[in-house]
Amino acid sequence: MGSATSELPSHRTPLNDTAETGLKIVVVGGFGVGKTTLVRSVSEIRPLNTEEVMTQAGVGVDEPGAVATKTTTTVAFDFGRISLNERMVLYLFGAPGQERFWFLWDRLFSGTLGAVVLVDTRRMDDSWYAIDRLEHHRTPFVVAVNRFDDDTARYSLDEIRQALALPAHVPMVDCDARVRQSGKDVLITLVNHLHDMAIAQEATL
Repeated sequence: MGSATSELPSHRTPLNDTAETGLKIVVVGGFGVGKTTLVRSVSEIRPLNTEEVMTQAGVGVDEPGAVATKTTTTVAFDFGRISLNERMVLYLFGAPGQERFWFLWDRLFSGTLGAVVLVDTRRMDDSWYAIDRLEHHRTPFVVAVNRFDDDTARYSLDEIRQALALPAHVPMVDCDARVRQSGKDVLITLVNHLHDMAIAQEATL
């Protein structure tokens, strides 16, 4: 991505006394797609992350591909928190993208109400595993297309939906994981999607 920086808050906000609803949200996607960046940019607390410097030992194991400038990688998970309003708090878990850490995903999904799948259109095949595991766990999700500055293709959301074979009911949005408001908009889209699904389910009872 380019030189834009995350719009981090100037101070770290304590949890509001009126908070009564906490939702566990998982951010998943391929290697280097921007999961750590998203959690870091929206979190109102200093995010916990488990990034380590990539070394020669990772050659042939963690292939950077289109993200050749990437120098660190998440080896467990990222954690952050954001209050959407006075009553609702989201606890964010960013899953590691490398195949060798996929065994952690099923545990991260435990107790998760919804997920964000981050997509890099330069490497859309990397999104398949995340979508497959979420569908397997029947975890509702939205797809956020993280637009990178050097992505010259600029596929439309409709084209990306078709390429990923996503059904019409799965929301898709553009985002810039570096920008706080953009990341927050993605999370609001997910919460609205969960609300709509809950209302629809109630209507069938």
